[in-house]
Amino acid sequence: MNSSAKASPWWTPSVHADRRPFLIGRNAIQAALRGFFAREDFIEVDTAVLQISPGNEAHLHAFATEALTTDGQKAPFYLHTSPEFACKKLLAAGEERISCFAHVYRNRERGPLHHPEFTMLEWYRAGESYESLMMDCVRILALAAETVKTGKLVYRGAESDPFAGPERISVAEAFERHAGIDLLASVAADGSTDRDHLAAELKRVGMRVADDDGWADLFSLVLVEKIEPRLGFGRITILDEYPISEAALARPSARDPRVAERFELYACGVELANGFGELTNAAEQRRRFEIEMAEKARVYGETYPIDEDFLAALSLMPEASGIALGFDRLAMLATGASRIDQVLWAPVAEVGR
Repeated sequence: MNSSAKASPWWTPSVHADRRPFLIGRNAIQAALRGFFAREDFIEVDTAVLQISPGNEAHLHAFATEALTTDGQKAPFYLHTSPEFACKKLLAAGEERISCFAHVYRNRERGPLHHPEFTMLEWYRAGESYESLMMDCVRILALAAETVKTGKLVYRGAESDPFAGPERISVAEAFERHAGIDLLASVAADGSTDRDHLAAELKRVGMRVADDDGWADLFSLVLVEKIEPRLGFGRITILDEYPISEAALARPSARDPRVAERFELYACGVELANGFGELTNAAEQRRRFEIEMAEKARVYGETYPIDEDFLAALSLMPEASGIALGFDRLAMLATGASRIDQVLWAPVAEVGR
């Protein structure tokens, strides 16, 4: 066969027949999870895709559009990268347990685990700790594997047993164990970071450091190269207590102000979820957003607006925990699919095809 030949479209009957078992599995998992949240007294909500701000994290890229008013004036809008801002406004309005299956949109993302449009499952618990979300995750992953009768999570030949007790490890412990780096030695009590100290640590263990790498770049480099490929094998991993500078929407840990109540969930080296003890201090949230947007301007030459309505809602929002889970990735690992487009009923067209 000519290696340059294009693959058949997803709607070709033979291609669809190959994908269909994964898609049916996806539907079964979604139905099971809706049942889970109903039994836990969650209300399922549906949020608007068009937002004033798509989110204010430096390395998230949004799709921009514009609305026309009734008199023809133009107003900028974005497709949301997460339903988070809207969900937190609903918490401010008085909801206590909410869940949401949201189609979300992220630019510059496409690959075996990434798609420009995908489904994010978010849920929030008002008045409950972020450890409660960890317990939710354990139950949800087990339910997904049980629903499609695989009993395990699989990706690229690796397996993770969702019924085994999860490994819980702090980011600092993971840096020491997997990279031999003392991460928190480069983080001050006020959360500020020492780029040169972390750079020296990377050089000491033989990692390449570029002159224009900031502290966050170095952190991400170690995380991606040394740590994530070792998480979630045999059993799921909960990677906990991110440095405060890497958790723009999470509150500081009561145990150590250098770190935040943020965790990520991994299976087979794949990140599945990102959970927080939510920050509700509007002034601090604004400060963090401004830092993120300054970094975005430095790296990409653009910024996104801050949603003033969201900051105003934080004054009414109760203490809460919240989490975003990549539903398509969960469907992939539970059904044994190897690419995200195998669990998407109608994938987005590829640019240039």
